[in-house]
Order: sequence, then structure tokens, then C-alpha cells
Amino acid sequence: MNTKSKKNKRKINLLEIPENERATIIEELKQTLRKNAAERKMWNYLLQCETLTINGQLIISDEEPLIDLWHG
Repeated sequence: MNTKSKKNKRKINLLEIPENERATIIEELKQTLRKNAAERKMWNYLLQCETLTINGQLIISDEEPLIDLWHG
């Protein structure tokens, strides 16, 4: 779903940074993981639906393939 290039990844040695920065980084990681888990659950739920309608427009149906949300 979401990919990042290798140059955007930064390596951090948690043992070498101050305690307050370490706590901030760990909290950010926890939030990211929670968000990813919530998105995964939502997509799994949506994929199990027989039909999905957003603002009156049919998005997913058993009879029709997935409709492109941006180009409809």
C-alpha cells in the first residue's frame, strides 16, 4: 500500500539518544503501527462487503470489478 524509498529511511540507535527523544520516537512508532493496523482492519472489512457505496456512487459490487475512485 504505502512504500518508501530507501533514502527516506533513517537508522536510529536508541541507546545513543537522550531519554526524552527516545520516548518521542517510540511514541511516534506506536502511533504509526496503530494507524497501520486500523487501516488493515478497515480494508479487510471493506473487501468482505458485497457492495460499497460512497456518496451514492457504487464503488464495489459482486457483479462488477473494483471501480477506480479517482477516475470513476
